[in-house]
Amino acid sequence: MLKYRLFINGEFCESDDKKTFKSTDPFSGEEIAEISEAGVSDTVKAVSAARKAFDSGVWSGLPGEERGRIIKQIVDKINENAEKLTELEVRDSGSTVRKAGEDVFLSAKSLNYFSKIASTDFTENIAGLSKEGVSRNLVKYEPVGVCALITPWNFPLKMAIWKLGPALAAGNTVILKPAMETSVTACELARLISETDMPKGVVNIITGKGSVIGTELVNNPDVDKVGFTGSTEVGKTIMQNASSNLKKITLECGGKSANIVLDDADIEMSIDGAIYAAFYHQGQCCEGGTRLLVHEKIFDRFISGLKAKIERMKIGDPKDKSVTVGPVVNKYQFDTVMNYIKTGIEEGAEILTGGKQFGDSGLMIEPTVFVNVDNKMKIAREEIFGPVLVVIKFKDDDEAVAIANDSIYGLAGGVWSGNDERAMAVADRMRTGTVWINEYHLMSDRAPFGGYKQSGIGREFGSEGIKEYMEAKHIHIDEIKDRTKKPWYRTVVPKDL
Repeated sequence: MLKYRLFINGEFCESDDKKTFKSTDPFSGEEIAEISEAGVSDTVKAVSAARKAFDSGVWSGLPGEERGRIIKQIVDKINENAEKLTELEVRDSGSTVRKAGEDVFLSAKSLNYFSKIASTDFTENIAGLSKEGVSRNLVKYEPVGVCALITPWNFPLKMAIWKLGPALAAGNTVILKPAMETSVTACELARLISETDMPKGVVNIITGKGSVIGTELVNNPDVDKVGFTGSTEVGKTIMQNASSNLKKITLECGGKSANIVLDDADIEMSIDGAIYAAFYHQGQCCEGGTRLLVHEKIFDRFISGLKAKIERMKIGDPKDKSVTVGPVVNKYQFDTVMNYIKTGIEEGAEILTGGKQFGDSGLMIEPTVFVNVDNKMKIAREEIFGPVLVVIKFKDDDEAVAIANDSIYGLAGGVWSGNDERAMAVADRMRTGTVWINEYHLMSDRAPFGGYKQSGIGREFGSEGIKEYMEAKHIHIDEIKDRTKKPWYRTVVPKDL
């Protein structure tokens, strides 16, 4: 069994109370790792190390090119250990091997982008305010300070990189707290970082309960910023607690994204897109297209094709490269999803396909599709976070937009159409942070990602994403040399001085 310890101030250590917890393979039930469980005192040590490292300037004081060089060393370590990281991601989270391999590749790619952007000078001259011979006005962007990064269990390595990348590129020091359910690849990341030139205290990685570690990180006055990805309910708690000292926050929370298929869409392509949008990673995606809206003119044909393709999906051992649906992350999530399926039936929705556990073990659920769904039903309004798709019929574009926007969430969405202008008109009216047209799930390091409404606050990726880990400072440089021509002297200071 693998054994992992906390990573604080550049050193690996046990927790003060010597507590540990086990990581379990959700497919086989095998215990694969024993991991140190941090308490409050360990969290305080990690914050103190990050605070000391930031205040010393050992990281923020480096030229951006040097920070980029060290971040690139982590990229190289990830690439060198890609096979091992992929295997561990599969065993720890239940991800299919194809999805896990893609995640490792994209993690390295994303971090490489941030290694390059570390050398970017974001200083701006305020156009229209600066005037030659009078003044120059600049906006400089500086690191926030100590950042607490709290990540979820569905994309363990990738989500860690999504937050580490911009935080480190901007010059901050960090405490990374991965989800307790899937901590293994974050622990491996700590090992890889320890083999680079990263100064001590800049990156600290601690594992354990969110109710203990997360609460201390959010409340600790030495933490300047919290970056969180997870449920909306936990995001609300973080926001409330962070208000005690007005910490800067980024929250990427839940979603119930609408995937709209117009009557002029390519049927086969949009069926494939709907399956990918809803069932990628067993539906455990915050921006997944879990509400499928289909135009009434093509509804019957679409549903028939959807059912046939879903029933050909291969469910099983995620280590098998031919498998497209593996287990959900743990027993709690399995029970949660099965209870939602039961609720959908009780609400009067009809199961088109699926709805049951697959096999006798392995926490696997058949890809499940509900039809005859009303948008007011619980299964259409709440985030299920499992392989469950609800299908809603609509009569025209206006109704589709109204249904899509009738949600507390606004993280993402999709539109499928053979008419780009029509699709764009629908996308413009959707109140959501990302809209894909004739595609789904694609993201770029250069494009902002985040949500409207209760899907979150702030953005990740792009220049917007790195600026979430910076503070903007206005600097006014006076260039009037003649003291008598300075307006404020004439209005405040006596003329005879």
